[in-house]
Amino acid sequence: MSTVFWGTVSILGSLVSGTGKLQHYCMRRWSKDNLWLSRARVEIEGIENIDRTRPQILVANHSGLHDILSLAAFLPIQFRWIAKKSLFRIPFMGWHMRRSGYIPIDRENPREAAKTIIQAAEEIRGGVSAIAFPEGTRSRTGELGEFRSGAFALALRTGVPLVPITLDGSSRVIVPGTLQVTPGVTIRIRIGAPIDLSGYARGEKHRLMEDVFQIMSDSLAELRSRRRPAEEAHDPVFCWITAAGGRAGPDRY
Repeated sequence: MSTVFWGTVSILGSLVSGTGKLQHYCMRRWSKDNLWLSRARVEIEGIENIDRTRPQILVANHSGLHDILSLAAFLPIQFRWIAKKSLFRIPFMGWHMRRSGYIPIDRENPREAAKTIIQAAEEIRGGVSAIAFPEGTRSRTGELGEFRSGAFALALRTGVPLVPITLDGSSRVIVPGTLQVTPGVTIRIRIGAPIDLSGYARGEKHRLMEDVFQIMSDSLAELRSRRRPAEEAHDPVFCWITAAGGRAGPDRY
């Protein structure tokens, strides 16, 4: 019912408003409803690193649907999702994403990628905060995957602060390969200190990417060290990997 209600309100709102404000509100409410239904507990630290007075680019690791729900529900600002351009070609869905203010990045054509980054930079410099998953796909194991450079090229072009966000626990809410929800999972979120980009040249996107990867890797290890024994004993991802003989691949969408 929550999906039907908030989805309908968001779609109807898209007919009259292209600012994304109503759509973001609907997503926040829908996300909170779904977190409550799954009985997921969210612990968040570093909320003071989110600047409500100026635009920022946020980058987060991605291991499950509940990453999206947790960020939408608890980040205290309106932001826009950065998504691959191919999603915007999907009938109706692409229209709704554009009306919601989502920012497309072209990954397939280097020349077009440069154009979309320039366009996205103009929006962000205009006062819009944005968030991206630099892995570009979900990791079923919860391990940090290889980063793509688009979000970092965008950050260097805009010059706005880059904020690393690390999540642990989302991959354990839904058992991989099923729709089964594991109730009571704790999702931990650490919002890191903003990275001042003045020390990076515009062409140093790979150095920035490597630095952020290390920050998030260290944060993920720290968050995992806080897991209680009961959490490890009932980790559905660990059980799934074990049953699969230790093989687990990325879930691309």
